Amino acid sequence: MSSERVRKPFKACTKCKLLVHHEVDKCPNCGSDTFTDEWSGVAIIVDPEKSEVARMLGISRPGRYAIRIK
Repeated sequence: MSSERVRKPFKACTKCKLLVHHEVDKCPNCGSDTFTDEWSGVAIIVDPEKSEVARMLGISRPGRYAIRIK
């Protein structure tokens, strides 16, 4: 077994937790330029107005979000 860490396909905005590709320099959701690879769990929000999960996480825009960031 290799001890190398596998790079996650996305990085998470540290401000709003939106998951974006590594090539993105600025969060399209909140405008932040601070990201982390240390995140876990994914919530895909399609209709935030009707989503209890979006309400619990404080999400108001559709997208792919990390559940927890470190």
